[in-house]
Amino acid sequence: MHTEYTAVVKQEGDWWIGWIEEVPGVNCQERTHQELIESLKTTLREAIEFNRQDAIALAGIEYREEKIAVTA
Repeated sequence: MHTEYTAVVKQEGDWWIGWIEEVPGVNCQERTHQELIESLKTTLREAIEFNRQDAIALAGIEYREEKIAVTA
């Protein structure tokens, strides 16, 4: 599955900092722009997987998963 997210990035002094607009809590800080982008990707993947596992655990038994799509 390919989903796009928006990274908001900026350089402050010697550091690059960034956030993923659509997912609260996904933010990183790195020395280079490329390292920041890679770090944001990794952190985003981990956050999505954690949220997925959490949702399934909270659902208990006899649940179903349904795909939904939204447009901005």
